[in-house]
Amino acid sequence: MNHSERLLEIYRDKVGTEIGVGPWLRIDQERIDRFAEITGDLQWIHVDPRRAAQESPLGATIAHGFLTLSLLPLLTGSNRPEYFAEHYPGMRRRLNYGLNRVRFPAPVRSGARIRARTRVEQARQAGEGVEVVYLFTIEVEGQEKPACLAEQIFRLYP
Repeated sequence: MNHSERLLEIYRDKVGTEIGVGPWLRIDQERIDRFAEITGDLQWIHVDPRRAAQESPLGATIAHGFLTLSLLPLLTGSNRPEYFAEHYPGMRRRLNYGLNRVRFPAPVRSGARIRARTRVEQARQAGEGVEVVYLFTIEVEGQEKPACLAEQIFRLYP
């Protein structure tokens, strides 16, 4: 069995399974402000705590949806070198191939803690590599609705 077939077998066996729950991460105003500055999205609901406290139905500033989404590598720990050895034995490279669906069902208030759950949705042969589709659910501590649901595609090459 070659490396590609081995990766496919590993991931086919995990389809429908949650493979990870990351640690909690506090989303503070400084992180929100830095993201706003970098992206140019300076809407008051994100960067003006005083106005948000008075005018927002949430009573606080909220993180940008794209900030929440951009934290997936940190929230899942998938940007650590040892993550690759553990989850992708025999892999030379992993490419972010894109997103099928992204939804932001609930806001993340400044000061809230979030974490990500990872579930394998699909695994298939893709040329010389393996395509894996994950469903990431970003939870907000103490909230029933998740902040983000994202279906992401990766291509793995042995």
